[in-house]
Amino acid sequence: MAKEIERKFLVKEEAWKALAKGTSYRQGYLNSIKERTVRVRTIADKGYLTVKGITTGATRSEYEYEIPAAEADAMLTELCEKPLIEKNRYKIPIENHVWEIDEFFGENRGLVVAEVELTSEDQAFQKPKWIGEEVTGDPRYFNSNLIKHPFTKW
Repeated sequence: MAKEIERKFLVKEEAWKALAKGTSYRQGYLNSIKERTVRVRTIADKGYLTVKGITTGATRSEYEYEIPAAEADAMLTELCEKPLIEKNRYKIPIENHVWEIDEFFGENRGLVVAEVELTSEDQAFQKPKWIGEEVTGDPRYFNSNLIKHPFTKW
């Protein structure tokens, strides 16, 4: 079984923007209940279908499959819950980790979060100076919840 272990943080300044170029992401959910989510995503010209289990601590099951981009676009338009998640993702390597910074648009504009993927929940890592409060355990920041409760409505 595939496992994802990641910690999520708010970003407190814009120094990170000079460190990477962003890639456009669009994603939506076919199912967004906490016990299992089914996500459709486009990244540039590729499509993906992802199934995730319930989060326990910073860990959850994750299965991801590449699908034709045209089919992903059709599912985003026709089948997914609205509003869609629109964001740019920036990948910044720091020491032995890659930080993924998501800058949200649309209904979630103004939200910027950073995630670091780990091999264990207690793995040590260096936090860049632009990392703020940890929100790993706060479900408001789960992408699947940002559809039902967009950041601009908080």
